[in-house]
Amino acid sequence: MSETFLPELPQELWRAGKLELAHGVQQSLQVIRMATAGLGRFLAEVESRGAKDLVGHGSTASWLAEMAGLSRGEAGAVVKRAIALNPTRNLDGTEAPAVAPETAAVAAEGLVGDERIDQILEILKRLPADTSAEDRAVAEKILANLAPNAGPHQLAKAEANLLGWLDPDGNEPKEPEPKEPRREITLERRRDGFWKLTGLLDDETGARTAAALEAYAQPRPVDEFGQADLRMKCERMGDAWAELLDLAIACPDQPGTSGYRTLVHVTIGLDELKSGLGTACLDFVGRMTAREARLAACDCLMLPVVMSAAGEPLDVGRLRRFVTPGQRRALNIRDGGCAFPGCHRKPKNCHAHHIHHWADGGPTDLRNLVLLCGFHHRLIHHGDWEVRMAADGLPEFIPPQYRDPLRQPRRNTLHHR
Repeated sequence: MSETFLPELPQELWRAGKLELAHGVQQSLQVIRMATAGLGRFLAEVESRGAKDLVGHGSTASWLAEMAGLSRGEAGAVVKRAIALNPTRNLDGTEAPAVAPETAAVAAEGLVGDERIDQILEILKRLPADTSAEDRAVAEKILANLAPNAGPHQLAKAEANLLGWLDPDGNEPKEPEPKEPRREITLERRRDGFWKLTGLLDDETGARTAAALEAYAQPRPVDEFGQADLRMKCERMGDAWAELLDLAIACPDQPGTSGYRTLVHVTIGLDELKSGLGTACLDFVGRMTAREARLAACDCLMLPVVMSAAGEPLDVGRLRRFVTPGQRRALNIRDGGCAFPGCHRKPKNCHAHHIHHWADGGPTDLRNLVLLCGFHHRLIHHGDWEVRMAADGLPEFIPPQYRDPLRQPRRNTLHHR
């Protein structure tokens, strides 16, 4: 085993560069894991000789618990792992081979930690009882080679592959017919206006949900100004949920919406809607700002209820269709996705934004429409960026002065190369 030492720490750690910090963590982990493997060999030898005769304790675990200040359960897990990874001796002096010698080898090099070791040992326990010693050794070697560069999900997938190889028929089903999957969703509106979503999904549906959310919850690429995505993972998952809802509602077969992104009843004064100041009542159950109503009106079906100053409904508008399916297809072809500079989002993740808002008299034609993802749609409505249609009929964006003092127009060149 090659010697590995901890890197010399600078007196002021905050001066260390990111590579120095990363290397320090990596080498520290390796030293800890190698030391743990060495401890395991000592414990296996104590177990072989007999803890009662050697150290006066009834078991190696109780002796380790006293030595290390651990609980009996904590010490027992350490000793159990040590015995599984290292050869010991039976009462008659014959050698008892290790359960997972290949895993012990990578552990001795500091390449795998206790969590993955325990996972491998549990997988080996779940192998079919009639698995031959040769097949068991092959399976353990596969897992040990995978573990240094794998996480729990990769090892779980490897377990499924191994079981498919060793036991393709699986266990005999106990029930003639599978049960209906259990799925539960609860949606509750809180007093602060937020909605609380809880649920319980079966394994298959949960995996599909996780895969869909993960696909849309990836951090946004660093933009041309070097601005990174600072959202936390939970925030990115929440935004991914909103995008998936947009996609579902936009489906032509979606009941009740006919393939349009949103169908809402907005009760708002006409002046507020035009100015973006004030509040609106959303679907008679919640409130939204007038600015949010303007944003939603870009790409949805709305039933505007115009109110007088005294709160009396003056007119319930007819359903207005803002962007036709044909116009949407033309937008998808022209912009190729979110038109904001540097954005990678595809057309299916975008809204059709009115450059000159319809409430201010803006027409619904291609010269007044641009595709924007949810993030950049909100930025245009609420930020200092401006969008306009250039002379060649393509959208261009004017950055705020603090971004570019000259405010040079910019375009997205990622979708059409």
